[in-house]
Amino acid sequence: MTDELDNVDATRGPTASQAAGLTLAAARRVMAAAEAAAREMKVAMSVAVVDSGDQLVAFARMDGADLVSVGLSRDKAFSALVNRMPTRDLAPLVQPGAEFYGYDSLAGGRMVVFAGGMPLLRDGVLVGAIGVSGGSGDEDQRAADAAVAAFDQRL
Repeated sequence: MTDELDNVDATRGPTASQAAGLTLAAARRVMAAAEAAAREMKVAMSVAVVDSGDQLVAFARMDGADLVSVGLSRDKAFSALVNRMPTRDLAPLVQPGAEFYGYDSLAGGRMVVFAGGMPLLRDGVLVGAIGVSGGSGDEDQRAADAAVAAFDQRL
């Protein structure tokens, strides 16, 4: 599988994220890596991949994944994207007494401040993000890390 644009409509050019490498093929590879990690841990998860405009590129809910994981995976991807950082790194910043206490209530409650959301960078440029939900924080992060590693491996 390559990351080439599979453009079936020649009248439409690629989006900025697609041109930078976040194609459907790349999103599928990222999701497959997250799902493989989830299977290894024996945890059913939902996985969402968004582009740099927070538009959904790909999504999957593994059989048996909790329904709440659908929205959480999407919101983790959103949070990693708009903050340009892993969602796990937000938690210390939003605790009572911390500088950004209450920050997690922004964006209509979509801001997630626990593990499982990671930005996707290509050559230092933010091209999208992934969100993984369904396990513990450590399990979600492990699957998200596997996904980022797969994105970093160009074919």
